Amino acid sequence: MNWLFIGIVVTLLGPVMIALGNKQERNGPEAPQLVQYGYLFAIVGVFILLVQFMSIAAAMLVFVILTGIVWTLDKFVLGKKRGTTRVPDWVEYGRGFFPVILVVFLLRSFLIEPYQIPSSSMRPGLVVGDFIVVNKFAYGLRVPVLNNVFVPVGKPQHGDVMVFNYPENPSVNYIKRTIGVPGDTVEYRNKKLTINGQPVPTQDAGTLDYVEDGVQLVRNKQFLEKQGEHVYNTLEAIENPPYVMLSEVRDFPYRENCRYDDEGFSCKVPDGYYFMMGDNRDHSADSRYWGFVPDKYVVGKAFLVWFNPKQLSRIGTVIH
Repeated sequence: MNWLFIGIVVTLLGPVMIALGNKQERNGPEAPQLVQYGYLFAIVGVFILLVQFMSIAAAMLVFVILTGIVWTLDKFVLGKKRGTTRVPDWVEYGRGFFPVILVVFLLRSFLIEPYQIPSSSMRPGLVVGDFIVVNKFAYGLRVPVLNNVFVPVGKPQHGDVMVFNYPENPSVNYIKRTIGVPGDTVEYRNKKLTINGQPVPTQDAGTLDYVEDGVQLVRNKQFLEKQGEHVYNTLEAIENPPYVMLSEVRDFPYRENCRYDDEGFSCKVPDGYYFMMGDNRDHSADSRYWGFVPDKYVVGKAFLVWFNPKQLSRIGTVIH
């Protein structure tokens, strides 16, 4: 879906609808519906355009600032000069949207943030279409947009399912499991995971098959894995080889900390970074390929599935 094109179209429709609506006769102080929808289209369209070039948090901050300016001007300047005359539509909607956008921005910045699972990389625990909730303060309160910690609370631990900004495109969020924390040596050879020379406790859990993209049957071995307080299932595709595709490994920061060979790899996690892997080990683009996640890209800890339109039974599923 071309969101840039959609954003341009919706943004242009807004002023056209406002202009046409203003030609209609008004009955009372309320603007015609066409004007109301026009302002809504304009706001949604501009927001879509902004998130094509910056993060959602940054786009929301822009709206908080703009609507906050309108609210402040009306409160202390325009309102006093206006007297009993009708409030201009742009002022009415600007000041009306400000408290709503501000509350959403604060909730999303410091408490919880929604996220939708876009791929099968975290099967079997998380499936495509899951809407999850992310705890934003589990890893410390962070300055919005800059994402620097200003109130330390906790740090990512082994086994945490974490949402973070994708290092190659920070405007996009990814979700993986925390495998390595600063100072760890992570090894994955012949599909066996070790951390600091200690094998991660794993036991056979049978097989699990799923259909990818509605057409491709993927057959997997399933394992029960334990890290810290987390016990969860992982998958290994039966037909996939036991090594990393070297041709897909990028030249990421601290690449010199990793060694790749025909049996797998070993990586030393640098200070201030994390090593992330998907539970669907043979179908996950993760730190094996694009490198370490810096702390400044941490978004939060995933903890609950709150909705899935195709699998209602998953509502309320706790993320382990």
